[in-house]
Amino acid sequence: MSSVLVAREGHLAVLTVNRPDKLNALDNDTIRALHRAVDELSADAGVGVIVLTGAGEKAFVAGADISVLAKQGVLEGRANSVLGQRLMQALEDSPKPTIAAVNGFALGGGLELALACDLRFAAAGAKLGLPEVSLGILPGYGGTQRLPRLVGMGMALQLILTGDPIPAEEALRIGLVNGVFPLAELMEGVRKVAARIVSRGPTALALAKEAARRGAALGLAEGLALESDLFGLASSTAEMKEGMQAFLEKRKPGWLRT
Repeated sequence: MSSVLVAREGHLAVLTVNRPDKLNALDNDTIRALHRAVDELSADAGVGVIVLTGAGEKAFVAGADISVLAKQGVLEGRANSVLGQRLMQALEDSPKPTIAAVNGFALGGGLELALACDLRFAAAGAKLGLPEVSLGILPGYGGTQRLPRLVGMGMALQLILTGDPIPAEEALRIGLVNGVFPLAELMEGVRKVAARIVSRGPTALALAKEAARRGAALGLAEGLALESDLFGLASSTAEMKEGMQAFLEKRKPGWLRT
C-alpha cells in the first residue's frame, strides 16, 4: 500500500499521507514519495492547486517517525533534517498554490509540512504543535524558521520551547491557520477556496506567490524591485491580455490550462 496517494479532481490535486496506522507519521520513504509527487505536480500544467491532507480522521501528520529518529546519531540526524527540509522547500518553491487540510493532529514534522504550504485550514478539534523538545531534540524540518515568520517570535518560541500543542481555534486566533471547519466539512471548505484560486490566471498566481515568498526574505527596497520585475514579466503574457480583455468584455477569462 502506497504511503502517499495522489488524486486528481479537475485542476485540483490532492496528496494524502496514507499511514493511518502510524497516525501518518513521516518516515524517510514517505518524505521521498511526497517530494516526488510535489515535483511532478508542480511541473504539470494541468494542476492549479495542490492540497495536502492525511488519511483517516485522527491525524494530518502526527510528526516524524520516532522509530527512525531514535536510532540517529550526529550525521544521521543532520541527514534526516536535510531530507525533510528539502521536501518543505519544494512545497514552498512550487509555482502552484498549496493548501494544507489539517484533519487532525499536526505535530512536529506534520506542522512543519503545513507551515511550508501557502494556506492552512484545520478541522475543529485538530491539535497543532512542535513537541520536539519533549523528546530531547528540536524541530528540524524548518519549524524554527517558518513558524516565527508566520506568527511572530514570541508566540513561536512559546510553542517551540514548551512543546505544548494548541487547538485549531487558538491556531486561528494567532494566524497559524486561515480557517477552521467542522471535520466533515473541511475538504469541501478547502475545495471552495481552491476553486477560487483556480479561477485566477495561472501565471499570475505563480508570479504573485514568487513575489511574496522571495520578497519576505528581502529588504523592502529589494522586495519592491522584485515585485516590479515580476509585474513587468506578467505584463508581457498572453494571459494578461486575456484577463484584461475579459474584464472589458464582462466575461470570464479563458485561461490556458492543458
